[in-house]
Amino acid sequence: MSEEILNLRNITKRFSDRHRTLTVLSGITATLHQGSSVALLGPSGSGKTTLLGLCAGLDLPSEGELTLYGKPVQHLSEEERATLRRTSMGFVFQNYQLIPTLTALENVCIPLELTGTPQPAKQAAQWLDRVGLADRMSHYPVQLSGGEQQRVAIARACVHQPAILFADEPTGNLDGETGQQIEHLLFDLHRDTGNTLLLITHDAQLAQRASIRWHLRSGQLTLQD
Repeated sequence: MSEEILNLRNITKRFSDRHRTLTVLSGITATLHQGSSVALLGPSGSGKTTLLGLCAGLDLPSEGELTLYGKPVQHLSEEERATLRRTSMGFVFQNYQLIPTLTALENVCIPLELTGTPQPAKQAAQWLDRVGLADRMSHYPVQLSGGEQQRVAIARACVHQPAILFADEPTGNLDGETGQQIEHLLFDLHRDTGNTLLLITHDAQLAQRASIRWHLRSGQLTLQD
C-alpha cells in the first residue's frame, strides 16, 4: 500500500454570520494515497472548492480531523501550513492566476524563489520546455493564449516537484481541443512524476481518466469508486 498523504475523518465545515449558519460539508471521510489520481465531481455549490481548500490546509474544518502526512492540520500553525503548501503542494486554477507583470519564465520561477532553490531560472526554463513553451519564455501572460497560460500555470505548479497537485477546473476556461491537450498534459506529468493529483472537474470524460472518483452532493461524499 502506498503512503497515506491525506486523511479526512468526519469532516464538517460551517460558515456563520449574524443571521444564520450554513453547513457546506457534512461528515466527509476519505483517504488520499501517494501517486493516486482523484477526480472530485459534483454540481455547483456542492462544496468541491471548500473541500479542496481544506485538503490544502487553506482553511480548517469546523469538526472532524484532517491529517496531512500524519499530522493533524488543526495542530499546525498558519506558518507551518503555509510551509507545507510551499514545499509539498502545487496549484492549478481555472483562471490561471499568473502575475501579469512577469514573463512566463518569471512566473514559473516563483515557487523556487520562495523556497530558496538555487538557479531557479534554469529549472523554470526546463519545465517550460517540458510543457511545450520553450519559445514563449519571455512572453507576458497577455501575449499568450488561454491554453498557453494554463501550460505556464502547470509548469509553475510542478517546478518544485510537489507531492500533491491540486487542480480546480483546469480546463474550464478552454475550448474542447485545447482542454483535451491540457488534460493529456496533466495526466502525462502525473504519470511521469508520480505525484498525487486531486482535480475538481465537471467534465465526465476528464474524470474517467482518474483512478478514483469522489462525488459530492449537498455537502456529502455520496460515492467513491
